[in-house]
This record gives sequence, C-alpha cells and structure tokens, in this order.
Amino acid sequence: MQDKDATYFQELRRGTAVLACLLALRTPNYGYALLEHLEAAGIEVEGNTLYPLLRRLEAQGLLTSEWNTDEARPRKFYRTSQAGIDLAQRLSADWERLTDSLRHLTEGTAR
Repeated sequence: MQDKDATYFQELRRGTAVLACLLALRTPNYGYALLEHLEAAGIEVEGNTLYPLLRRLEAQGLLTSEWNTDEARPRKFYRTSQAGIDLAQRLSADWERLTDSLRHLTEGTAR
C-alpha cells in the first residue's frame, strides 16, 4: 500500500471495525484478546482505535461490560447486547448487499 492510499484504507477499516466488534463480542472478551481475535480473522484494528470504540459502543447500549477480578490483573469483559446483536444483523445484511453491488461493479455486470 502506498502512503497516499493509507487514508482510504484507514477509513474503510474504521467502518468495518464496528461490525467486526459487534459480531466478535457475541462471545465475551476483553480488549487485548479482542485485538488478537480480530487480527487472526484478518481485520486490522489498532488499540488506539479499538478501546475508544468499545467505550462508545457501550455508551450507545450496543455492548455491555463487566469486570473480571478473578485473576491477578482485573479485566473488563465486553459482550454484545441484544440491541447490538440486532444492529449487527442489519449491518451484516447491508454489508452483503454492498458486497454484491461492488462485485457487479468490479465485474462490469448488471444486477
């Protein structure tokens, strides 16, 4: 990727991070483990993007959280709320529609 293209890739990834978090956090997880999980899935998100995003999604009622203090280091675990699950379903459907539309544009075929 060329440096001049980095902004475009960053914008595209920023939009996908919300959906990726809502989907991944259907199983509770904490921030650093979520970063690793997303990376393993091929979704690049930086910590300085992820942590504010988690707080924002929680404030919007799309995630819930609770502290796990069973280990030596307390960790805040996040989970997708029912509102977040509902939104993820709608976003996923739109993602599929957009993917299909982009595929047609790429192939030069009509829908």
